[in-house]
Amino acid sequence: MFGGGGGGMNPRKMKQMMEQMGINMDDIDAEEVIIRTPDEELVFTDAEVQLMEAQGQKTYQVVGEPESRERDATADADEADEADAEAGDDSVVDADDVELVAMRTGVDEETAREALEANDGDLADAVDHLE
Repeated sequence: MFGGGGGGMNPRKMKQMMEQMGINMDDIDAEEVIIRTPDEELVFTDAEVQLMEAQGQKTYQVVGEPESRERDATADADEADEADAEAGDDSVVDADDVELVAMRTGVDEETAREALEANDGDLADAVDHLE
């Protein structure tokens, strides 16, 4: 598709063609990449990472040899509990909704959360309540 002959294409010319097509590639100076699956973690400590952006879509390419670590069920449960505590998941209120109400009304996030909880998570009612 690109160029002729068996020698391939000049990397500089390839980059120019990709830029003309709206494709940008950048190297990322990553220290560590972790991919978590239900059973294991794939940990890349010396990986080459490239970001390719085309038509608003970002694609990350990771090249390297990962170390496989079995996931510990108790550690995962602890992490989930910590995340729940930080996000306040005991309520019906979404963190993005809290931020939106706080920005719209100029109140702090705690006040916005209380207004959302008082209005069963309804954004419009919470904003009306605070204004």
